[in-house]
Amino acid sequence: MRPGTLLLLLLFAALPCAGAADPPAPATEGSPTAGEGAKAAVAAGAKEPDEPTWFSVHGQATTVTQGNTPFRAPYTGLNSLDPTANLASTATATLFLAGRLPWQGGEFVFNPEIAGGSGLSGTTGLAGFPNGEATRAGLPSPTPYVARALYRQVFGLGGGSEDVPDGVNQAATKRDKDRLSFQVGKFAAVDLIGDNPYSNDPRTQFLNWGLMFNGAWDFPANVRGYTYGGTAELVLGDWTFTYGIFGVPSVANGASIDPRFFRANGHALEVERGFKVNDRPARLRFVPFLNVANMGDYRLAVTSNPTSPDITSVRAYRIKYGLFVNYEQELSDDFGMFARLGFNDGRTETWAYTEIDRLAALGLNVKGTAWGRPADRVGVAGLVNGLSGPHRDYLAAGGVGFIVGDGRLNYAPEVIGELFYNAQLRPGMSLTFDVQGVTNPAYNRDRGPLAIGGIRFHLEY
Repeated sequence: MRPGTLLLLLLFAALPCAGAADPPAPATEGSPTAGEGAKAAVAAGAKEPDEPTWFSVHGQATTVTQGNTPFRAPYTGLNSLDPTANLASTATATLFLAGRLPWQGGEFVFNPEIAGGSGLSGTTGLAGFPNGEATRAGLPSPTPYVARALYRQVFGLGGGSEDVPDGVNQAATKRDKDRLSFQVGKFAAVDLIGDNPYSNDPRTQFLNWGLMFNGAWDFPANVRGYTYGGTAELVLGDWTFTYGIFGVPSVANGASIDPRFFRANGHALEVERGFKVNDRPARLRFVPFLNVANMGDYRLAVTSNPTSPDITSVRAYRIKYGLFVNYEQELSDDFGMFARLGFNDGRTETWAYTEIDRLAALGLNVKGTAWGRPADRVGVAGLVNGLSGPHRDYLAAGGVGFIVGDGRLNYAPEVIGELFYNAQLRPGMSLTFDVQGVTNPAYNRDRGPLAIGGIRFHLEY
């Protein structure tokens, strides 16, 4: 680890840490789900409501080190995972600042962040990449930037009052259970859409890209995962409706957002319903989405050059659309499950997240109460990723995307399993041991299987 990153983490370690967080149960009766972003109205570490305050200050620092076992690879392409044994590390640190404004319902959020390091093989070679803290920014040294800077306005609609404790990006306050809220600025689209209390945070939960979010949603974001845009959210009892419009990158997985916002943009509409199964809270989310960007067409790229197709040579402003579904269910006081399904049309170039056109995932999250460590967490999940016909034909002909590309392809779905144990060392400090198994990396039955082991250290206050 570079000295600058180590110094930053030591600084966080010296700060007072909040109580360890229990994974929040699925929201019921209009209550929000905990997590980063606008829906993070219940603090992960809060045990009871706080008195209203004007501001909130929290922080986090996370390091992840991973290594892969050697695996069979008769050939290796431009964006293949290196088949030899490798190690790679990442580090991030974030300051979460939030304040209520002088008028009713007004809030401002500002998150400076620093990140460094790289994923295995330069964060290429797997569609379900194993480290959710890794990006393809290409800057291994610690680099500061602004993650979020947004304005939020909440209008109460009645339905009773609820306390919102101090938490990440949320000052303690009171609000109506039924409400209409708007948000505009810089943030992550996944802050508000596709949330899941059992798998939505690679800093404390599952690390794999296909598990921490729905990988079939090519959600609008720059290379670090953030974008500019606006959202509207309506909460009415057990129903929540969220619509967002977001900027898309100028090039695939690029750092800058396309300035032609009225021509290049992403849309998502989440319809969310809370209910109970066997007196336990559950939640179902449907999310149709649509992106417009200067994307290539896989079939056209192969037609233009059957022996060496280049997706970048056939770019034009096109539409990518799809749908994903999320289900979460509390099974007991210490046990919860989640399931995800997703697809996109698979015709246009993957633009922002990762090269997954079809997805099915199932996972469990367990507290350590049974063995006397209630703040510890165990998670186990399985994931199957797939490609559309045009996408697989493109890779088989020698094409590459920004994440995968072996130079040829003997197609099979990418199958991944992940198991982690998150141990609380003291309040606000945890150490996670993580193992992932991968069959058919980058959808190629000619390569693999392999195992990936990892250690994650996380601080929060």
